[in-house]
Amino acid sequence: MPRLALFLTLGVWCAGEGQAAPKIQVDRILFLGNSITRHGPAPKIGWTGDWGMAATALEKDFVHLVTAGLADRKPEIRLKNIADFERNLATYDVEAQLKAELDFKPTLVILAIGENVAALQTDEAKALFKTSLQKLLGALKAAGKPSILVRSCFWEDKTKDAILREACAAAGGTFVDIAALGKDESNYARAERKIEHAGVAAHPGDKGMKAIADAILAALK
Repeated sequence: MPRLALFLTLGVWCAGEGQAAPKIQVDRILFLGNSITRHGPAPKIGWTGDWGMAATALEKDFVHLVTAGLADRKPEIRLKNIADFERNLATYDVEAQLKAELDFKPTLVILAIGENVAALQTDEAKALFKTSLQKLLGALKAAGKPSILVRSCFWEDKTKDAILREACAAAGGTFVDIAALGKDESNYARAERKIEHAGVAAHPGDKGMKAIADAILAALK
C-alpha cells in the first residue's frame, strides 16, 4: 500500500489577500536555517549539542517540535545549516552546496535565516540579499515545486525582514513574522539558565524554540 500523504492547509499566504490557500503535502520537509536550526558541538563556546542552539535537548528545538506537531505519523525531514549562504551571498553556489537537499525533492521548505546576514546599510547590500534570496527560493521551487514557508528573524531587523517577506511573496509562499518573540527576554536561553558564552545565551531557549514552532504550526493550520 502506498504511503498516505498528509495534507494541511496554509492559513496565511503571501501571494495575495483573499485568495484561497493551497493545500500542501508535508510528507517531505526540508528545514534550511542557521544555528537556531542546527549547530554541531562547539566546546570552545560551551555548546555540546547537535541541534538548534540553545535548546536543552534535540526534541526541544523548533525543528523537532514542528515535526512532532504535524502528525502522529511524523513526516520525513531533512535539515541543513546554511549560515554560509547568509555570510557569502554573492558567491554561494546554491545548486552545488544544496545538491542533496534539492535531490530530496521536498514537498515543503521551511526557511529560517537572516540573523547572520551582515547589516544591510546600502542599497547594493539590500539588492544583493534580495537577488540571492530569489535565486535560493527559485532553485528550491524548481526541485519538485514545494510549498515555501519563510520566517522573519528572531532578532528583529526591519530591513532584512521586509526583504524576506517580499521574496516570500514573490515565491508564492507563507511568511511567518516572529519579530515579537525576540522582544521578550523570557524567550532567550539566558533567561532559563546560566550560559557563559553571550552568543549562545542570546539564542532562543526552550520557551523561545516552542514559540517559534507554535508560530510555524499555526501558519500551517
